Amino acid sequence: MEYLHSLFDTKISEPTAVTVGKFDGIHKGHNLLTSDIIGKGKEGFRSCLVTFTNSVRKAISNDDSPALITNKERVYMLESNGLDYLIECPFDERLMQTDAESFIRLLVENLNMKYMVVGSDFTFGYKGAGNVVVLADLAAKYNFELRVIEKVKKNNRDISSTYIREELKEGHIDVVNEMLGYEYFVWGEVVHGAHLGTKIGIPTINIIPEASKLVPKFGVYVTTIDFDGRIYHGVTNVGTKPSVSDKNIVGIETHILDYNGDLYGKFVRVTFQSFLRPEMKFSSVEELKEQMSKDKMVAKSYLNKK
Repeated sequence: MEYLHSLFDTKISEPTAVTVGKFDGIHKGHNLLTSDIIGKGKEGFRSCLVTFTNSVRKAISNDDSPALITNKERVYMLESNGLDYLIECPFDERLMQTDAESFIRLLVENLNMKYMVVGSDFTFGYKGAGNVVVLADLAAKYNFELRVIEKVKKNNRDISSTYIREELKEGHIDVVNEMLGYEYFVWGEVVHGAHLGTKIGIPTINIIPEASKLVPKFGVYVTTIDFDGRIYHGVTNVGTKPSVSDKNIVGIETHILDYNGDLYGKFVRVTFQSFLRPEMKFSSVEELKEQMSKDKMVAKSYLNKK
């Protein structure tokens, strides 16, 4: 995958199949778009996804809500999907001031766009003046093929990043995973914690998620842990660890079942499978140890039933 950072300075000579959007989470609806442009490869098109390095919500309405996926995680996922070009550009004043027709002309002239696929709610251009009706007229004018895909629904509601955020905040990880089409994950570097887990015989690894990343509802989850090309099962606490710390730092702490190696400094992916219980504050380390042992047993029972 070729990774580019500007719409204005990029020039692609091969004909491209393009889709544009925020792609927060890369959920089932997004996957329809990415699969469509990648599938055009058999017709001689190079697949090209245009997205943004910063939050469009924040730029437009000062909404600073955390994202379902970080920029690094998005690159990781799209690269593994077989995409040819990823253009991740800043949603800055210059782009915000670009009118709808000029934006499409930019895609045609700089990306050699011959095919475009978007969702039925797609808007573009200055103040979102462009929509799929406007886009159809521009497709005829600039001679590219346009496909509009209807939104994917769950419970009679459009699957969207907003819908997924709501369910994630409630700890409904099974619903989240169904809408995403994959298991929600946090990717990051293993850092040193207080080493309490090792002292009580239940060693853990710690990840501090990026500030822009939305973590699931605080609590304990059955998870899988992916590193060095291998996958392990685990039990993960999401939260501030109130029983042992008053620093109020949100972390991802995981006990990996049947593993005792040193992972400090390694990057791992923790994926969430099932919610076990809310985060709790215990009156003693022994009480915490007892609960962690119970969590391990429940997790193993869940895994054995899968």
